[in-house]
Amino acid sequence: MTEDDAVRLDAPVVRPGLAPDGTIAREGALSKVPAAYARLVDEARGRIRAAFPGGRLHSAYVYGSIPRGTPRAGRSDLDLVVVLREPPSAADRTAADRVEAGLDADFAVIDGVGLLLFDVDTLLSELERYDLGFFVACLCTPLLGADLARELPRYRPDGLLARETNGDVSLALAEWERRFAAASSSAAASDSVEGELSALCRRVARRVVRTGFTLVMPRWGGWTSDLALQAEVFATYYPARGAAMRRAAAWARTPTADPSALALLLTDLTPWLAETYLAVHGPKARRPGH
Repeated sequence: MTEDDAVRLDAPVVRPGLAPDGTIAREGALSKVPAAYARLVDEARGRIRAAFPGGRLHSAYVYGSIPRGTPRAGRSDLDLVVVLREPPSAADRTAADRVEAGLDADFAVIDGVGLLLFDVDTLLSELERYDLGFFVACLCTPLLGADLARELPRYRPDGLLARETNGDVSLALAEWERRFAAASSSAAASDSVEGELSALCRRVARRVVRTGFTLVMPRWGGWTSDLALQAEVFATYYPARGAAMRRAAAWARTPTADPSALALLLTDLTPWLAETYLAVHGPKARRPGH
């Protein structure tokens, strides 16, 4: 072994997704939005501003593949967050629904729009500091208004973040099982059932892969939102479950209506993750109603 080899072996491993100080860097930027999506993002900004007039709007963000620069034309969706100065009302949700439907109808480059509504106090609360706060500060790209990241911590890929971001997958399991059972026993047309199963498969698979990744994130020491890489990182620490997690990552990207896929996710991976997560990271802070 040469002296140069020794230097390379002794050098610390630099994980992706981190700023020079070791905190998690914000992953998206408007500068990363592909040209084909630029008008869509500009239009979303204008429609959000018009939908929430009178000073109710605090800020807005875009997240997901579009600000990361990795969307798939006609297959990726547009993900938005709107932050209001007061708790969202039913009228606010109706306004958000109109924005979603209008953008989806007017832009063929996307396959659906999701707009989440929150208020400032919730996002800055101690309870959400390492959950929704992290989501806004690191995974969302500012679109309108004052950036809440300035009032939130710099996050590290540690056990606290792992516990608070994905430590509640067990709470989602019962609802997923209910939806799976309802779709499987539905007398609706086959196409409708297949659509429901595919949508559920995508939702569950995404959550499962992200939970698997954050289970091992503190040991890995970095951050990524790439589902395929998340599955590979997970498999490094739990090789016996690696093949199942890789399949989940594939379904998250290209969902299937095959009931056996959801059976694997709901009866194998999710219960195992919930039990293992609790053992490794402890219980997540209790939310109202739980």
